[in-house]
Amino acid sequence: MDLALLRTFVTVHRAGSFTRAAALLGLSQPAVTSQIRTLERQLGRPLFLRQARGVTPTTIGDELAHKAAPHLDALVEIAETGLEDDSTLRTLHLAGPPEFTAERALPALGELTGEDGQAFALRASFGNAEETLEGLAAGHHDLAIGTARPRGALHTATPLCDEVHVLVATPHWAERAGVEDVRDTDASALKHVPVVEVHESLPFVGRYWASVFDARPASPATVVAPDLRAVLACAVAGAGLAVLPRYLCAEALERGDVVALHDPPVPPLRTYFLVVRTGTLAMPHIARAHEWLLRAAADWN
Repeated sequence: MDLALLRTFVTVHRAGSFTRAAALLGLSQPAVTSQIRTLERQLGRPLFLRQARGVTPTTIGDELAHKAAPHLDALVEIAETGLEDDSTLRTLHLAGPPEFTAERALPALGELTGEDGQAFALRASFGNAEETLEGLAAGHHDLAIGTARPRGALHTATPLCDEVHVLVATPHWAERAGVEDVRDTDASALKHVPVVEVHESLPFVGRYWASVFDARPASPATVVAPDLRAVLACAVAGAGLAVLPRYLCAEALERGDVVALHDPPVPPLRTYFLVVRTGTLAMPHIARAHEWLLRAAADWN
C-alpha cells in the first residue's frame, strides 16, 4: 500500500474535509479526492461518506485510521529527527487557550527547558478549542490543552484540572447592587450592573447564570474583550461584573481590587484536558511534558 495514499487518508480523516486536507498537504482538492478514490479501490471498501459539509469516516475508515495514524506519525518523527545529532534540542509545540496556557502551562513547562540533559525547546500558540484540535490533528502541535474531550480514536485526552469560576466586581458595584451576604445574592440584584465578557454571546456569564441562578443574564455585555486577562483589567477598573477563573483573579480578590458577588454552594467548574495524537506519547519529549503538566496540575485544583 502506497504510504503517500495513507498519509493523505489520515490527513482527511483528521481534518474531516477534503478541502482542509488539501490545504494542509499543499495539494489540490481534486488530487486529494483522486488519492482517496485510489485507496478505496485498492481496499474494495468506501472509507468516507461524503456530506454537504465535509466527510464522515465509515467503520472501515475509522479502523484503518486507528491502525495507520500512529505508525505514520512515528515515520514522520524518524524523518524529522533521524539525521539530528544528540546535541540538537527537540522542540515541543504546545497549543491552548491564551490565558490558561500563559498563566499555568508555560510557566510549568519552562522548567523543562533548562540544561538537565533532557531539555527541549518550547513553542506555544494560542487558539480556541476548534482551532487547537484542528492544528493537533494536522500535526502542527504535539500537545494541546482544551476544555472538551475530543471524539474518535485518533486523539487521546487526559483530564488535567478543574477551573472554578467566580463572579466578581469592584466593591463599588457590590455596594450599588446591595450585596451583603454573598451566599444569598439574587440575580435580580445584579441586573443593573454592567457586564464585561470575552464575547457577545456571554459564554462565561451566561453559563454562570444558567448553572447558579437558573436564569439568563438580564443585559448584554457593556465591554467585550477577547482575553480573560483584559476582562479582569476592565473589571478592576470598574467597568462592571465579570465571571473569571479563580486562579486568574485570586490576587485581585486578595488585594480587594474586586470582591466576589456570590458564593454558591457548588460553583461552576470547567475541566481542562491534555490532548495528544494517539501513539505520540511514545515520543520522549511529548511524554515528559505530558507527565510534567499532570504533576503541576495537582497543585492547581
